[in-house]
Amino acid sequence: MYAPPVLEARKEQFCAQGFRCEGRRHRCSRRAAAEQRRRAHGVRRTFRDGCGELAGAVGSASAPFATTSRPTAVTTGSCRAMSKQAKMSEPNARTTILGSSVFQFRVDYEQSKQLPIGKAVHSDIVSAGGHLWRIDFYPRGETDEDNGEYTSIFLSHMSKSCSVNAIFEAFVMGRDYKPSKSFNGAKRMLETFGIKGDNFNSVGWTQFVKITTLEEKILTEGHVTFVCAIMVIDDSPIPVPPSDIVTHLGRLLDQTDGTDVSFIIDDETFPAHRAVLAARSPVFKAELFGSMAESTMSSITLHGITPATFKTMLRFIYTDELPAEDEHQDSSTEMIQNLLAAADLYALDRLKFICARKLWDKVSVYTVATILACAETYNCQELKKKCMDFFVQEENFKEAIFTDGYASVLKFPLIVAELKRRFRT
Repeated sequence: MYAPPVLEARKEQFCAQGFRCEGRRHRCSRRAAAEQRRRAHGVRRTFRDGCGELAGAVGSASAPFATTSRPTAVTTGSCRAMSKQAKMSEPNARTTILGSSVFQFRVDYEQSKQLPIGKAVHSDIVSAGGHLWRIDFYPRGETDEDNGEYTSIFLSHMSKSCSVNAIFEAFVMGRDYKPSKSFNGAKRMLETFGIKGDNFNSVGWTQFVKITTLEEKILTEGHVTFVCAIMVIDDSPIPVPPSDIVTHLGRLLDQTDGTDVSFIIDDETFPAHRAVLAARSPVFKAELFGSMAESTMSSITLHGITPATFKTMLRFIYTDELPAEDEHQDSSTEMIQNLLAAADLYALDRLKFICARKLWDKVSVYTVATILACAETYNCQELKKKCMDFFVQEENFKEAIFTDGYASVLKFPLIVAELKRRFRT
């Protein structure tokens, strides 16, 4: 099995350390570091060849940016061409550029410098390579160790999907809208970023630029402008196809192979697999594998749910997805409310949230009362809060109370009292 040279060197280093072979451990450590530098050099050379000098991409942009920390994407043609594919010089490894973004981040320094050490000004979220990113600028430094003498800048990975390899490059614009001569070249790093929420999703420089240098030679009308570039790379030597378990489980439902239970609703029969239902729903687990009578029945008749609702719920149980809009026979508010009720009955929490979001998309003065009553009935707190915020707006309240759906809200005196209280205030 192929293993990158740096990985082999690390393995030998840990082995030598375990057996207290100090000479061999030091040699392995140096070899691993050399391999890591060679790998980084190859990828960084790819970055320079594809994107060129960042100043060439944005140096001529003289239009002032808003003082709010909003990055503006400046996508260069060379970066787009590079994003298709690029190769590293290291043997047996292929590096693909998944996507890149070059943008300016302008900060009101005079205002933000009042922040304490460790507090940051954040840019807007930007997208690069299918991942979300944010720049964090610390006007007085990220750590107390520098005694507030340096500014810090970090790149944070804001996606929760997976870790990712990326190159981060940044420099400061001078007063002539060109790279500042007081700043010793663009800083660049190649790192693996963890997912949002872990300890490795943010990487940068604690000593990015000295505060005295920034204030005396770089600051322009109280503002400082950073130019940042993000390039997301994939250097996996062996490509892995995307997961297709959803397709396979969908076929399992469609082909009815191995089904061991069926549900009858209004003369329609729905075959299913006990194990799949039990794995997805604690209610089905108790019903099909517990002490209830249904655990020994091969056919179960259901009441209080329509065939269309059960069919959609069953598809979600197997695939974790709802049918596409064009496949959905009925995407009306009533249908989604019925699906929400079924999700609540069978403790399918993710489906409840999906239904709540779809209902929120359908909120208007004509539907808000009905949807609010539904949210209260099935304990959808986020949907309830949003509906109440919408309801108490004066122009909405005066129309919504005269809709037929308001009768549903009247069944909940506490909701009515809260609406009236908030409307008066």
